[in-house]
Amino acid sequence: MGSSRREEAEEAFGAAVQRYQRVTQSFDDAVGRALDLGATELRCLDWLTDGAMSSGELAKAIGLRPAATTTLVDRLSRRGFVRRGPAPADRRKVLVELTPEGQEILWRVYGPLVQDGHRLLEEFDAEQILAFERLLSAMANSAEEHTRRVAADPGTFGP
Repeated sequence: MGSSRREEAEEAFGAAVQRYQRVTQSFDDAVGRALDLGATELRCLDWLTDGAMSSGELAKAIGLRPAATTTLVDRLSRRGFVRRGPAPADRRKVLVELTPEGQEILWRVYGPLVQDGHRLLEEFDAEQILAFERLLSAMANSAEEHTRRVAADPGTFGP
C-alpha cells in the first residue's frame, strides 16, 4: 500500500516537473518574441545575469563555437543588452557583461516571476526550502550528466 502511494507521489511529481519545464519554456518563448531575441540569445543573457564572462567561457556555457559566440555578442551589443570591457584583474582579458539597460530590460520581464517565486516560498520554512534546493541541484546535475551522454554520441538516437 505504501509503495503504491509512493509511486503515485512520484508520478505526480514527475508530471508537475514536466509541466513546469513546458510552462517555463513557453514563458521564455514569449519573452523572446517580446524582445525579438532567439533562444540562444536569451540563454546567453541568462548566463550573464550571474556576472561578466569571457567569450570563451560564454561559448562553453551556451554550447556555441567561438566564432558564433562572437557574432552573438556583436548582435546583443548592437541591441544594447551587453558590452565588452577589460577584466579588472587582467586588463588584457576581455569580458562580456550585461549593460545597465540590459539588466533593466531583463528585470522588467523576469522580475515579476522572481517576485512571485519569493511569495510562493513564504509558506515553507528554511529547512523545506533547503530540501527543495538539494533536490533541484541533484536534478540539474543529473540533467547535465545526460546532456553530456547524448552529446557524446548523438548518432545513436536517430532513426
